[in-house]
Amino acid sequence: MADDKPKMHRVEGHSEERFLGSDVFESNRHTLPPRNGTGSIREDARDIDVYHRCDVVVIGGGPAGCAAAWAAARAGADVTLIERYNCLGGLSTGGLVMWIDRMTDWQGNHVIQGFARQFIERMPADAVAGPPREDWGSQDPIKAAYWGQRTTAFHGIVSWAPTLDPERMKLNNQEMLLQAGVRIVFHAWAARPVVEDGAATGVIFESKAGRQAVMAKVVVDTTGDGDMFARAGAAFDTDIEEGDVHHSMNTGWVLGGVNMDRWINWKVLYPDQLRELMARGREELGFFQTPYVSWRPDIALFLGPRQSGLSALDVDDMTEVEFRSHRLMEGHCQFFRRHAPGFENAYSLQSASQLGVRHTRRLAGIGRIERQNWGNGTPVADEVGISPSISPKFPVVSVPYGSLVPRQLDGMLAAGRHISCDANSHGFMREIPQCWLTGHAAGVGAAVAANRGVQPREVDVAEVRKILREQGAHLSDDAALATVKAEAVPAE
Repeated sequence: MADDKPKMHRVEGHSEERFLGSDVFESNRHTLPPRNGTGSIREDARDIDVYHRCDVVVIGGGPAGCAAAWAAARAGADVTLIERYNCLGGLSTGGLVMWIDRMTDWQGNHVIQGFARQFIERMPADAVAGPPREDWGSQDPIKAAYWGQRTTAFHGIVSWAPTLDPERMKLNNQEMLLQAGVRIVFHAWAARPVVEDGAATGVIFESKAGRQAVMAKVVVDTTGDGDMFARAGAAFDTDIEEGDVHHSMNTGWVLGGVNMDRWINWKVLYPDQLRELMARGREELGFFQTPYVSWRPDIALFLGPRQSGLSALDVDDMTEVEFRSHRLMEGHCQFFRRHAPGFENAYSLQSASQLGVRHTRRLAGIGRIERQNWGNGTPVADEVGISPSISPKFPVVSVPYGSLVPRQLDGMLAAGRHISCDANSHGFMREIPQCWLTGHAAGVGAAVAANRGVQPREVDVAEVRKILREQGAHLSDDAALATVKAEAVPAE
């Protein structure tokens, strides 16, 4: 008889796992029986009503999509955003990934700003948990130890990586976009792009009203999976290490009625007991994860079980993740209530409405962020953002405009976790602040293209950078870029 237990391995030292180890499923076993569909049917051709015409249409209202829509509207474009759920924020809200990764470099400098900074500064004070500004970059052992247990200190350095209230984030995203003049369309699933003569000119979407189209001068794909550029025929990469946490999926959940300060105090003081608890949890549940802090001490966040070997482009695989996750949510709640200090009164509060996907496709762009360039610390000539590096061994990472532009397809830009980068760089470029960064840049690029009547690949990046700065983005100074451009010109 086959072993019905999923195979697992431990993951340490990756993105969120820098501070909290977790099991990862390696199992393709499905609860549902195999599909029995064969052959194909033909769908009748039909005319589709045009719902709206605009300058820029943004597909997907996650972190990148919100930043793109806001930035494009602020830059003077008429913008429509298509979102399949009933709220904005994507994985940061509907996915309960409320922990926002680092926006500071290893010296404490705030390098991801623009939309990201304005978004967080608009949040109510009681909806934000994180270290005060004066502690960013601190290597004080006491401060680093304290914030390290609260997901915002890494390698002994305090960072700006706050945890935010997801419900307040939903409202904040909505109001920022409405105030900027963005048309928001909820409950609308983008089905495919409209492509004419090698250029995207709009998108077809499905809703309760049926099949409709939005026509635009520029389409911004912020679906997270590259659905629009892939269906438009643009090239993309899918290479990733199958067993890596960056390829896994999960449905997050939160437990209420807890005392996280008591839990943290216990696990720090009694590490041997913690190891015993984790071993017992794995034995009883088959998978075990310890909690993250949330924006308040009476709510615990769980971002698991992480499951590799399954595809976020396969509906059966996605369904399987949901089955396992909801079973394990209840299992963890009961286990922690019985055995974990601070969880005596815990109850299941909420499971995520959106699947936690880390990787499917990455754009093949005219530019690319690559692991081999992490160490040089040199800004790229078409820089539109600066990302913190993955560890203190590396300087900040310069983000090129070309990483948002498809190699052949016109009329489209891509932003978010599916930008053009190698598999290593994807490990941190997929995080929420980096999605805000690339979304902000894509929104400005789209607006400039629409306003100037040119293709996104033809925009003057200097104009994009000027507007980004006006909107609060942090960039390398122009003199540094001028030096890079001069060195790139071959000698006579």
